[in-house]
Amino acid sequence: MNQSNASPTLDGLFRRILARQPHAVALIDPDNKLRITGQPPQRLTFAQADQAISSLAAHFIAAGLPANAVIAVQMPNCVEFFLTVLAAHRAGLVVALLPQLWRQAELTVALNRTGARAIVTTSRIDGVSHANLAMDAAAEAFSIRHVCGFGSDLPEGMASLDAAMTQPAEPAPVRQDARRAAIISFDVTANGFRPVPRTHLNLIAGGLVLSLESRLTQGASILSAMVPSSFAGLTSSLVVWLLTGGSLALHHPFDAESFEQQIVELECDALSAPAGLALRLAENGVLASAPKLRNVMALWRAPEQVMSSPAWPAGASALTDVYLFGEAGLLAAHRPEDGMPLPIKLGVHGAPRGAAGSSNAGELLLTPNSTLALRGPMVPVAAYAPDPSNRIEIDSAPPDYVDTGYAARTDRTTGALCVTAPPAGIMAVGGYRFLSQDLLEWAKRLGQGALLTALPDRLSGYRLAGRAKDNARAREALAELGLNPLMVEAFRDSSSQSDSNRQATLTGH
Repeated sequence: MNQSNASPTLDGLFRRILARQPHAVALIDPDNKLRITGQPPQRLTFAQADQAISSLAAHFIAAGLPANAVIAVQMPNCVEFFLTVLAAHRAGLVVALLPQLWRQAELTVALNRTGARAIVTTSRIDGVSHANLAMDAAAEAFSIRHVCGFGSDLPEGMASLDAAMTQPAEPAPVRQDARRAAIISFDVTANGFRPVPRTHLNLIAGGLVLSLESRLTQGASILSAMVPSSFAGLTSSLVVWLLTGGSLALHHPFDAESFEQQIVELECDALSAPAGLALRLAENGVLASAPKLRNVMALWRAPEQVMSSPAWPAGASALTDVYLFGEAGLLAAHRPEDGMPLPIKLGVHGAPRGAAGSSNAGELLLTPNSTLALRGPMVPVAAYAPDPSNRIEIDSAPPDYVDTGYAARTDRTTGALCVTAPPAGIMAVGGYRFLSQDLLEWAKRLGQGALLTALPDRLSGYRLAGRAKDNARAREALAELGLNPLMVEAFRDSSSQSDSNRQATLTGH
């Protein structure tokens, strides 16, 4: 399809860069990919990436996946993830982003709620057989017709996408509409689990907010440590990369030594990372050792912590605070020269902030319940409509705004907005959100005397801690239930619990 007169899609943005600089470096794998997936790291030009995308798209079409079908993806932060997303869009499919920490129970719910026709994964991630997880979940989702994966030792019945990428192919043209759903992410609200579809235009609007507010230049090289299984993770990596037209290097969180080495050796212009990690790297002097680093995007999954955070140290790099409000939307604020967080106010916000002729990045409102509400070009208001049905109605009439549930107030003197607390009844451990009442339900399954609770954590909002008569048997029971490994790790012995929780928390981003 000729998209010159149409609204841009993500694949359309990629094709524009391809036409300008086919031999420029496009995607760079994590240095430690061999340990993570068992596959060697890759470095692809735009031309090489385009060929892989076309081959994967042809595979999806040949598998009988119809236009606008949902294809679920659970993969690490590696090159294949981004190739798969762009290939799915080129084949006219909608991508459902499955968080890496999800296990069979959550995967099955997500596949059934979205009516996914296919699932893509990799053979293993950090020693866990995600290929087997995908096969087990697919067996309980009646809509799944195609299961495929990257890597070696794939189970019987799973198609190899490594083999598919080696087949030269140009898929038949598929009409791409920027106003239709491109991705589906998943949120947890007071009303429970909620799929959140977004159009290409929603995603590009979010990417523009980040790239413009962060002052990223065209051709900037970006290093991302955000797992792209959420709106914020995908926008701060894939979408910002496509808007700036440079290269995108990836880090699969979290290997401190490997990450610090990447920051220095890749000489990237910009860094996208969880806020707690970015502040720690600045404090330790790691960022100062990267002379070409100019911009840092710090993503706050606990936005109530931004205004109490320490000053950003003076130096070559500048910091942009990115407030994340679940899957509803985000807000970006570039810190001034004093390094302190920039106060924000209610009303319409432009990008870049304060610039003449800036575009509408969104609007902040306070509800009668003193919670923060969002509306604007990135906010999928239809997805948060009251009393949604089990099926996703992408084209339904949207309400006026989305209530994020975050408690907020304004300062009477300055008018500055203060986000004071996360949504009531919802816990967030890194990028993993769940209802607090679920902790009680999970603990009940472990028998009398078992306790599972959430404790405040500066880096991630909360961390989980558990207690049972026999911690080892509690871990086994939770794993057999197909629950998230954060729940399992909560029952580590006290001597190792801090380290294991911290590692799992950072992975959760």
